[in-house]
Amino acid sequence: MSEAVNLWVNSAHALAYLRARDTLPHRMDALEVMLELLPARVDRVLDLGTGDGITLALVLSAYPGATGLGLDFGVEMLRQAEERFSGETRVELSRYDMAQPMPDVGTFDAIVSSFAIHHLDPPRQQALYGEIFERLRPGGIFVNAEHVDSPTQQLHHDFLAALGREPHEDDPSNQLVPVEQHLAWLNGCGFENVDCFWKWRELAVLAGIRTG
Repeated sequence: MSEAVNLWVNSAHALAYLRARDTLPHRMDALEVMLELLPARVDRVLDLGTGDGITLALVLSAYPGATGLGLDFGVEMLRQAEERFSGETRVELSRYDMAQPMPDVGTFDAIVSSFAIHHLDPPRQQALYGEIFERLRPGGIFVNAEHVDSPTQQLHHDFLAALGREPHEDDPSNQLVPVEQHLAWLNGCGFENVDCFWKWRELAVLAGIRTG
C-alpha cells in the first residue's frame, strides 16, 4: 500500500477545494443535520479542522451567546477564517495539526468537525476521538460530518461519478474508513447514543454524547 499524501499543506489545493466546495451535492444537508443534533444550549464550541470557518460560523449563528474556537493547520485556511471572523470577538482561531495530540484547550458543550478528520491515518482518527471525548463537558456532544469509505470499489467509483470526477481525480489525502468503524470507535471511547444520523453515499453525519 502506498503512503498517503497530504495535499492540504498546499495553499493552491486549499483554494481549489474552497472554490469547488459549494458544488458538492448534499454538503449543506449534512451541516443542517449537524445543527439539528446540537443541544438547546451551547456556551462554547470547538471546530476541528475549521478551514475557512464556515461550519463554526453556522453554529455560532444558531447560538448568539456562544463563543467558538476554530483549529486548523493550513495557513491558507486560517487566513480565510481570519477574514470571515474579522472583528468577531466571540471567535478564537489557532493553528493545530490534528495528527498531533490535542492541546489543552479547555472543555466544550459541543465539538464539531466537517470533512476534515478523514485526512488522518485511521489509528490517529481513533485516538483523536478519545481526545475529543475528554474535552467534552458532561452532556456535551461530538458531531462529525465526515467522508466515509464505500463498501465496494464500484460504489466508490459511483460516488466519484456523482461528483463529476474520474477515479484518477480522487484525493490521495483521503484515508477513509467505513461508518461501522467510526461508530465502533465512538462507542469504544465511552460516547453514548452513538449513531450515523444521515448518509448520502460517502458523506455521513456521526455523533455521540458524553453523559454524566
